[in-house]
Amino acid sequence: MNAHATPARVSDHPIDAMFLERHSPRAFTDRPMAEAELLTLLEAARWAPSAANHQPARFVWGLRGDAGFGRIAEALAPGNRVWAEKAAALVVVASKTVVERDGVRSALGTHAFDAGAAWMSLALQAHLKGWIAHAMGGFDKIKAAEALHMPADHELHAVVALGELGAPDLLPEAYRPREVPSGRVALSEIARRGSF
Repeated sequence: MNAHATPARVSDHPIDAMFLERHSPRAFTDRPMAEAELLTLLEAARWAPSAANHQPARFVWGLRGDAGFGRIAEALAPGNRVWAEKAAALVVVASKTVVERDGVRSALGTHAFDAGAAWMSLALQAHLKGWIAHAMGGFDKIKAAEALHMPADHELHAVVALGELGAPDLLPEAYRPREVPSGRVALSEIARRGSF
C-alpha cells in the first residue's frame, strides 16, 4: 500500500482490497520514474482485454523533464496542470477508431471500451508497484493531437499522471481537501437484474 494512510473504503460485496485501496490523488513527490518502470505499466495495459483482439488502445508518454512530457503538460487544463506537471510521467490514452479486415477499413465501435480496459490495467499495475495514477479528461484535445502528431483515425480519451504519492501539503491549498479517496454510489444504483 502507498505510504500515506487513506480512509478505509467499504464495498457492498467482497472484493480484493486492491480495488478499494487504489484511488486518484493529485500530490506527487519529486521521485523520478525510470523508463523501465513506466514500460512495465504500459505492458500491463497492452495485455488488457480487447474485442476480437483488435487492440486499438494507443499511448504517448513522457517522463518529467523530457520534451514529450512538456508537450503533454502544455495541453492540460490549467487546473490540472498546476499539480500534474509535478508527476513523474504523463501518459496520453487514445485509441485507433478503425480496423482493417481483408483490405477494407471500417469503424471500430469498441475502441473506447478497449482503451478504458487498458487504462484500468495500467492503473492497477501502477497501484501494485507502489505508484499512483490519476486520469484526467481536462485537457485541450486539439492542442494535444497537434503537438503529438496524432493520426486522423485516432481519438484521445485521457491524460494520466503517474508518480509517487506525496503529502497533501505539496499541493496548492484549494486542492488539499480533495486528497481523500472518493466513495461510490451503491451497487444497486448502477447494476440491475434483467432491465434498466
